[in-house]
Amino acid sequence: MTLILDSKTPITLVGGGPVDAGLLAQAVALAPTVVAADGGVHRAQDLGVAVDYVIGDMDSVDLERVNGPKMHPLAEQMSTDFDKCLYSTNAPYYLGIGFVGGRLDHQLAACHSLLRAFDKQVVLIGEKDLCFLAPRKMKLDMAVGTRLSLFPMGEVSGVSNGLKWPIHTYQFSPALMIGTSNETDAEQIELTFNHRRMLVILPVELLPEVISQVFIG
Repeated sequence: MTLILDSKTPITLVGGGPVDAGLLAQAVALAPTVVAADGGVHRAQDLGVAVDYVIGDMDSVDLERVNGPKMHPLAEQMSTDFDKCLYSTNAPYYLGIGFVGGRLDHQLAACHSLLRAFDKQVVLIGEKDLCFLAPRKMKLDMAVGTRLSLFPMGEVSGVSNGLKWPIHTYQFSPALMIGTSNETDAEQIELTFNHRRMLVILPVELLPEVISQVFIG
C-alpha cells in the first residue's frame, strides 16, 4: 500500500456524511492538515474549509467543483474511502468528521475501520458523541455522572475503576454482551483491556480531554 502523506501534524479527515460547521472548525484547529475521503471534499469546501488532499475511489467527487487539493485516486474496492485515507497516511492522530450521523451502514463501516486501523489513534466526531478505539490501558478525567458507553468490536474483557457499573465480571462481544449507557462515579476513570477491540463513546464536549489525556498523555 502506497503512503501518500506522512504528516507531522494531526489530520482532520472529512467524510461525506453530516458535518457541523462548528465541530469542523474545532477539528481543524486541533488537527490542521485536512484530508477529504472522496466526496467529503464538497462538505469541507461548502463550509469554507480548505482541503489539502482528497483520497478515495472518486466516485462521489465532482471534479469541476474541486480546485486546490492534491487528488489521489485509489481504485480498489475492498475497503471504504475512510479505510483508504487511514492506510495511505500517517499522523500523530486523526479527527474524523462526516463519518457518523446520516446513513447507518456508513456509521457501522466507520466503526469497523477503527478496528482495522488499530495501530492508529482516531476519534470519530458526531453532533452529540465522539467514538474511539480504546488503547489497552487508559485514564481520563471527567465529571462524575458523565455518560460513558463501551461497545465491543470482538471478544474482549477488561477492568474498570471509576464506573458506576464495573466491567471486570463480563466477557464482552458484539453478539452477547455490550456496555452501553454506563456512567462515571469518580472524577477519573481507568480502563484496562486484554485486546484492542473496545469502542469508547463519550459526549463530544470531551474531545480536548480525549486528545490530551488518551492520545497525547
